[in-house]
Amino acid sequence: MPRNSERTHFGFEDVSLADKQGRVDEVFRSVAGRYDLMNDLMSGGLHRAWKDALVNAVNPPKSDQSFALLDVAGGTGDIALRVVEAGGANVRATVCDINEDMLAVGRERIAELARDDAITFQQGNAETLPFADKSFDAVTIAFGIRNVPRIAHALKEAHRVLKLGGRFLCLEFSHVDMPVLDRLYELYSFNLIPAVGEAVTGDRAAYQYLVESIRKFPKPEQFAAMMRDAGFARVSFTKMTGGIVALHSGWRL
Repeated sequence: MPRNSERTHFGFEDVSLADKQGRVDEVFRSVAGRYDLMNDLMSGGLHRAWKDALVNAVNPPKSDQSFALLDVAGGTGDIALRVVEAGGANVRATVCDINEDMLAVGRERIAELARDDAITFQQGNAETLPFADKSFDAVTIAFGIRNVPRIAHALKEAHRVLKLGGRFLCLEFSHVDMPVLDRLYELYSFNLIPAVGEAVTGDRAAYQYLVESIRKFPKPEQFAAMMRDAGFARVSFTKMTGGIVALHSGWRL
């Protein structure tokens, strides 16, 4: 079936695969300059603790051992920087993002911090990563995979570029499973986040999409099955903050 005739979702809308990629690009072009603020709005500031859990799971070596990380949809370089700073002198990170506006923010930020010796940026599509097989010790993606039109393709690509024994880690918003928290989170998501996003950035639609995209993302059990289908072994997930997010893990063995 031609790509432009395949269907997917953009938030709650039914759209073609080609249309989704263009519209997602526009969302992140709009918010690129305030992406970290966007994460604060989306998570109430909790994204920092969730990202700490991701970095702890990556567990970059603190010795002189070489270690190569690929952070997909990593735009501003936040995860890459955290991993490099948590590891030793030979930890290197590559940030791959399809959106050049996000990459520009990341390059500037990392250059200002004088960490461009350890972190590089590459424009690329998660569905067709521009890297050789078995290139990385770890692949991460944080709050990005739900924006990929063909998630199954992105998972297979992450598996392909991992070295044998390498680990894939995906941090993503999930489905709240606590009775009272679920209603509070629903109200917060659909009422406060778009309104505050509009007040701060002038772009309500971008935040409305991001909230809706969370609801359309597979539940952890379903996503774990997708990871197994992509070839990952020892697949697991850990829910955090009542299920607001989940940290998914799989290995190439």
